[in-house]
Amino acid sequence: MEKESLLPLFAPLTSLRGVGDTLAGLMKRALGGDRVIDLLFHLPESWIDRRERSRLAEMIPGKVTTVEVEVMRIDAPATKRQPTRVVVRDASGFGELVFFHRFPAGKLTVGATVLVSGTPSERGKMPHPDHIVPAGRPALLPGVEPVWGLTAGLFQWHLRRPMSEALGLLPGDLPEWHEAALLKREKWVGFGEALRALHVPEAIPGPAFRRRLAYDELLAGQVALALVRRRVRERPGRALVGDGVLRAEALARFGHALTPAQAAAIAEIDGDLGAPRRMLRLLQGDVGSGKTLVAIFAMLRAVEAGAQAAIMAPTEILARQLHRQLERIAPVPAALLTGSVTGKARAATLAGLADGSIKLVAGTHALVQEKVAFADLAVTVIDEQHRFGVDQRLLLQGKGGATDVLVMTATPIPRTLLLARWGEMQVTKLAGKPAGRKPIGTTLHSLAGLADIEDAVARQIGRGARVYWVCPLVEESEVMDLANVEARYAALKQRFGDAVGLAHGRMDSAVREAALADFAAGRTRLLVATTVIEVGVDVPEASVMVIEQAERFGLAQLHQLRGRVGRGSDASFCLLLHDPDMHPTARKRLELLRKTEDGFRIADEDFRIRGGGDLLGTRQSGMPGWRLADPETDEGLLHMAARDAEVLLHRDARLESARGRAVRVLMQLFDQLTAFRTLRSG
Repeated sequence: MEKESLLPLFAPLTSLRGVGDTLAGLMKRALGGDRVIDLLFHLPESWIDRRERSRLAEMIPGKVTTVEVEVMRIDAPATKRQPTRVVVRDASGFGELVFFHRFPAGKLTVGATVLVSGTPSERGKMPHPDHIVPAGRPALLPGVEPVWGLTAGLFQWHLRRPMSEALGLLPGDLPEWHEAALLKREKWVGFGEALRALHVPEAIPGPAFRRRLAYDELLAGQVALALVRRRVRERPGRALVGDGVLRAEALARFGHALTPAQAAAIAEIDGDLGAPRRMLRLLQGDVGSGKTLVAIFAMLRAVEAGAQAAIMAPTEILARQLHRQLERIAPVPAALLTGSVTGKARAATLAGLADGSIKLVAGTHALVQEKVAFADLAVTVIDEQHRFGVDQRLLLQGKGGATDVLVMTATPIPRTLLLARWGEMQVTKLAGKPAGRKPIGTTLHSLAGLADIEDAVARQIGRGARVYWVCPLVEESEVMDLANVEARYAALKQRFGDAVGLAHGRMDSAVREAALADFAAGRTRLLVATTVIEVGVDVPEASVMVIEQAERFGLAQLHQLRGRVGRGSDASFCLLLHDPDMHPTARKRLELLRKTEDGFRIADEDFRIRGGGDLLGTRQSGMPGWRLADPETDEGLLHMAARDAEVLLHRDARLESARGRAVRVLMQLFDQLTAFRTLRSG
């Protein structure tokens, strides 16, 4: 089919009749997008069945009911604050319709017989019916009505007409991209028919309609990833051969034997580095699993082969931390390149990278600036890779001729996301922790007992401990939360004096670095901070982590923060402070954190509770999600889609067969042609 026939689906919402800028803005907030296709993919959360007729005497409070009644009397309110009451009857007795505002005078007149559908508040009484239609025109009453997710100011009736028009824009000649055997086995209808069955149903839709659309979304993503995976495998690289001398010296400097998991990870990476193709590998490990040492070994293999290696971090704090670790472990000098490295130091670093005299460098996005040139960059390591945009990763990879790429994350990745988002990479999982890491006692405390928490902190400081006190800071309310962290700092400073430091992202970087340095050196004992300490801060003497309003954080982030303690020889504790009226779901999440330190289990649970986002989109912040698929119930479909994509591309690598061309249409519908181009960066 022609691509032009799909264009109306990608037109703005304002192209639909009756949708102006204001309504489009409200719809965008609810839909997560501003195109017609975003409206079509905004599936109903539930459906209301209005087909069954009842009697006034049989109405059950709280249950949607449809009754045919005769209007007997209309009692107008004596004051504006009182409701209009309409007395109605049927064969079973009398009832009352109640209107506190917007009385539908044109629909209700004494003597009229009407169909009324709504939710009774008590037997015989129905406030503000959803629908009132003449009894002689029952077709005007929807039999089964979809309920879409809304936002403030948006109502169900706002979506009905635009949704109907959007469904009419679906091309009638959409090809079928699934095998006939699969459709028959799963009892799936066509793509357009499934959308119509959900948005304008004649009966309560069964699960097969949504599962069909979920599989469409998952297959589009898996084909995109499979294409990228094939492109990665085909890229020419070079074999890096080292003699192991530098790595042996690095291990001696490290002072501990490799864990079995570290040794296995290094062996896998060595296999990639020694092959004549480019490496694209994801190293995922829990807090404290020893990923940095594995990365340094990969970098040193490049140096042993006569080339250069770079590691890029998302923040200056983390870049400096990595640089310190390189200086401590690596037998060759390592440079640092961040935005704060200026003047002669910067010029010397740039010159050393360009002429090859500097073999190792740690830095931030400053590494990808145009003026930065490498003599022979063979290995790039990208830490906390989900914080970088695709363009930044591409630029660093492009600094070398045939660069091998190792991306790392300290956030354990759910099994589902491993396949769905990082499926184009080889994956190495670094399990366990190095010897000597202490378990962390985690407890939950109501903020109502804040004074007791401060007393406990005072006792720990009196014993010589160092304490983190983390306050939430989120983009949606940054100003308010900044006031919160500064207010907590002021309150604690009043009690503990100069023993208290402050670090947050809105501070001047030099001031923040000084605060972190003071805490690391023991000049301050209590550091009030935001999540700037989540990664890259390593203070073995810190043994207590207090997290205020813990229910506002994601589980994976809480686990990361907790991992800042338990790095030394002292017993360590994490205190999760929460609102006294915390929601039961929030308590369930925090209880899981209290019970386990297994980051992979926590990540799986966090994903299932909070969901994902646009898994294969180009947004790089957080963990963006599926729109039609459900992370909890559709994991089986995801694995099925992965196998289907591999088989399809094995038979038809260029998607030129009849089914291949149909799958191209599918990928366009789900924006995966763009994802395919951008995901080439890994």
